Amino acid sequence: MAESDWKQSSGTLVIGLGRFGSAVAATLGRLKREIMAVESDPRKVQIFAGRIPLVEADATNMEALEQLGAREFSSAVVGVGTSLEASVLITANLVDLGIPSIWAKATSREHGRILRRIGAHHVVYPEFDAGQRTAHLVGGRMLDYIEMDKQGFAIMKMRPPKEVQGFTLAESDVRAKYGVNVLGVLRPGRAFEYASSDTRIDREDIIIVSGDGSLLEYFANRP
Repeated sequence: MAESDWKQSSGTLVIGLGRFGSAVAATLGRLKREIMAVESDPRKVQIFAGRIPLVEADATNMEALEQLGAREFSSAVVGVGTSLEASVLITANLVDLGIPSIWAKATSREHGRILRRIGAHHVVYPEFDAGQRTAHLVGGRMLDYIEMDKQGFAIMKMRPPKEVQGFTLAESDVRAKYGVNVLGVLRPGRAFEYASSDTRIDREDIIIVSGDGSLLEYFANRP
């Protein structure tokens, strides 16, 4: 296929179709985003051919990236993590190409520091983040947990403690008692509802709560 066929005026270049990269590519595809996946392993290319826009190429080679029109993408995701050398070379190539937003997978803090030093704009740690998130969810009322910043602010989805069931938020006074904010409520068979002081929490509801992570943990572990 001609080089011009691959070029995009925007969109995301996803390099490496392991578990992380393929999940990113598939999700972007479902969201109807413009994407191009790059994979050097012929077996993986065969698996994903026809499912996502895909080209077989070695992204550690700058000339290969130039030929597939990598400069035309507004963002790139480096999903290669098992080979430190390949990860670093690919990221460095994307930096040299001037990609405005580069996301790179790291398998360790040391790996992440190297990626940042050579110019990656965002470094993600899929295994660490998944383990940390799972630790929050195991054995409690939490159904989902997202840490928003390093200062501890987080958002969680949880089942309501017994002491708030049957009461409005004004009556239970959650914010004053526990220092957390109930943002909204998911009720069985109904659309998401933003919370107000008059919102009554029922036993079957799922609530969305924000606040400091330690306060959220304490609130979620109430009987």
